[in-house]
Amino acid sequence: MKYTGYSLLLFLLLLSAITHAQTYKNEFGFQSDNDSYLGQGSDRYYTNGLFLNYRRAFDQSKLREGLEKKTYEITVGQKMFNPYSGYAPDPTIQDRPFAGYLYVEGAMNWFYSDESSLQTNIQVGTTGKNSLGEAGQKLLHRTFNFYSIDGWQYQIKGEAQVNASALYSKLLARVADNALEFSFEGYGNLGTTFDGAGAGILLRTGSLNQLFNSSSYHAVIGNNAKTKALVKREFFFYAKPQLNWVAYDTTIEGSIFNNNSPVTFGQKPIVFAQQFGLNYSSQRFTIDFNTTFKTKEVKSDAIADHWGSISMFYRFN
Repeated sequence: MKYTGYSLLLFLLLLSAITHAQTYKNEFGFQSDNDSYLGQGSDRYYTNGLFLNYRRAFDQSKLREGLEKKTYEITVGQKMFNPYSGYAPDPTIQDRPFAGYLYVEGAMNWFYSDESSLQTNIQVGTTGKNSLGEAGQKLLHRTFNFYSIDGWQYQIKGEAQVNASALYSKLLARVADNALEFSFEGYGNLGTTFDGAGAGILLRTGSLNQLFNSSSYHAVIGNNAKTKALVKREFFFYAKPQLNWVAYDTTIEGSIFNNNSPVTFGQKPIVFAQQFGLNYSSQRFTIDFNTTFKTKEVKSDAIADHWGSISMFYRFN
């Protein structure tokens, strides 16, 4: 498995090197989150996430002045949460609820010439058994011969979920011959699953494109591009400290309308997150690996959380 992964990475890098410079208007890919990617042997809290994405760029020649690019995207995602372990059969010592969240999301993205952007999205999903959190975790552990799972009988109860969110970003500065930049990010969530807001600074260093042409915001795709990219291939390190205000989290507190779940806790209102990552992107492919560290989220004996994330995207016409 290890050498297969290295071979795949080498193949993608070689293929991207011989691909002619071209802009593609469609993108398909996936993102996988798991705490096991950090190799620390932990399996707690946000334990697994899987997301499939499709994006497409509108015809840029028809956009008004000042609007550089416009895209839409569709995502199918699943998130799994458990207490200190996936084997926690005693609800009296669980420090976070078992919870699954399965959803479909539609989003619109506007990228402006001043290197600001706005994303708005709507999610429709479910918690409880219909989220397939229990089934997914058991399948994952059987497939890779991990330990047995027990405790999902106490998971957050099932309920239909609807959420809306918005994300705004803006370039603050790009210096050192375009090799170092700082950007502002702010977001807001409102719905039945996650409510809150946050803000942070994205630092990138390396071979960088404008934000409206960058893989950082899934903006490599284009359709009759207005502005040429600064570089043909991006390769950069990034860091993003972020302060989050959490008003409500159903995966911790249960239903916002009728909390009848067997195990729930209070949510910490202020949570700090720090993300570090490495990204390579050509016109055809993107490969990204990052780690996220979060301060304590739950009013219980729970501790801080951390996980890794791997993303791969392929673009086509």
